[in-house]
Order: sequence, then C-alpha cells, then structure tokens
Amino acid sequence: MPASFVPPRQVKIGDAAAFVGCTPRAIRHYHEIGLLPEPERGGDDRRRYGYEDMIRLLWIRRMADAGIALEDIREAFAEDPADARGADGIEAVLARVEGSLAVQEAELRRQRTAVQRMRVEGSRIGLLSDPVTERLKGLSEGSLRQADLDTLLVTERIFGPLGAAVQATRFVALATHPALREESDRIDAAEEALDDSVAVDDPRVAQVAAERHAFETALHTVIEESGLDEDDDALFEAWETAHFETGDNGENESGSDSGRGMTVLEATGKMPYDFSPARLRCRELAEGLSVLTEDEGGGNPRLPT
Repeated sequence: MPASFVPPRQVKIGDAAAFVGCTPRAIRHYHEIGLLPEPERGGDDRRRYGYEDMIRLLWIRRMADAGIALEDIREAFAEDPADARGADGIEAVLARVEGSLAVQEAELRRQRTAVQRMRVEGSRIGLLSDPVTERLKGLSEGSLRQADLDTLLVTERIFGPLGAAVQATRFVALATHPALREESDRIDAAEEALDDSVAVDDPRVAQVAAERHAFETALHTVIEESGLDEDDDALFEAWETAHFETGDNGENESGSDSGRGMTVLEATGKMPYDFSPARLRCRELAEGLSVLTEDEGGGNPRLPT
C-alpha cells in the first residue's frame, strides 16, 4: 500500500459489512442476539467498529459459512473455556454440524442420482425412490403410463418407498401382459361410470365389484406364476436388513420427502379422490370378496388398485 496511507482506527457499519462479506442488517442482527457486542457510537450517533470487532466478525462469518448456527456460534465464543466445551458447548456443536452436513451430502447424492435417472429414463420415473425405479427397470419404453407413475408417486407419499415398490409389481405385470392391461382398462372404465347418477344399490355396483375381484385374482395369479412375488419377498428382506443396520425403521420414509410427519391414516385423509358413493360401495364389495376368498383359503391378497 502507499507509504502515506494510514488505516482507519474505526470504521462505520457499512464498511465493516463490506469487508467481512455480509450486510449491515446481518451485523445488527448479531448485536440483537448477543453474538457481537454493540460498539460505542460516535459523535454522529453511528456505530464504529475497531480491530477486535472486525476479527470477531470474520470468525462469525467463517463459522456461519461452515454451517454452524448463530446460536451455536455464540456458545463457541463463550468467555469461559469450560463453558465452551460443556455438554452443549463447541464440541457438541461441531458434532451436530458434522451430522447435519452428512445429511446434506446424502441428500445431494440422492438429488444427483434422481437427475441422472431422469436423463437416462427420459421421464419422471427418475424422481421416484430407488426401490421403485429398480423394480421398474427393464420395462420397454412406453409400457408404463403417466397414470401409473402418478399412482406410484401418491403411494410413496402415503406408504413410503417399500409400499410403492410392492405396488410397482402390479404395473410390471400389466406392462408385460397386454390382455391384463386391456381388462384393467375395461374395469377402470366401468368403475368410473359409477358416477353420482348411480344409486349405491344399483345392480351394476355389485356386478362391477365382482368383475374387479375376478380381475385382481387373475392378476395375482400372473404375478405368482411370473415369480414377481418372489421379488417382493427379496425386497422386504433387503429393506429390513438395510434399516436394521442403520437403526431406521423406515416408517416415515417417502422418497425425496422422508419423514413426512403424518400417519398413513392422516395422509390418506388428505389426498382427495372424487369417488361417488356408488363407486365407494363398489370398492367395499370388492374388498369383501377378497376377504371372503382369503378366509376360504384362496390366498389372494388384496392388491392396491
């Protein structure tokens, strides 16, 4: 620097903020929460910051950039070293920060994997969880419909990745058996026709319920004969092993939004379906037929539709 240059003994808040790399508002906030002692004001009633203030500000910014919360930074600046290293002191703070960064790194890896899958698949399938995309791998292009992906997305939100991966078995079977897909479309259309103009005791309601039950039975048979149910067993085992090792029971996982904070019942109650009373009655009757078949030893589990 020029020999004639004399550094200031104190600077205004704007200059302090510019040098440190923050805003005057941030520095004022530091004062409010007790992180940075407020300096005396000059004759113009403006704050003036000296060397020690600037040093503290620089350390605050470095610690904040490292991901340490402002409340924790305040602990790190505790005057008594014993306090700074207590149970809630700097060592505990750094351990929490390290854990938080590990979670962020895992989330970044998940996001990158999802983007890569989207590029490979050329569809939104890459946004679904790993167990679901793994189950759908190998299907020919165009064999899955957008409605299938929509259903899996909702299932992930309510039941988590495992529930959606098991349901994906259904769509694999439909995608690889055109006759089943055609029958599924026919019954779906029949159920949609049970609109508000149809009474719940209309004979068509029971008829469609019987057709739905017969279709689900046929679908389950195809899944068993193709060995897809064995894949489900392997999926359950792998899931249980992974979550046993991590100590995570997986109850709250739902793809990218793990820890959805809702029970299955709460989540189900928040997802609107515009089903008429006749259509709801049809589903109840179909469920009843499935239960009856199980009680009689048919062994046909109720599959999500």
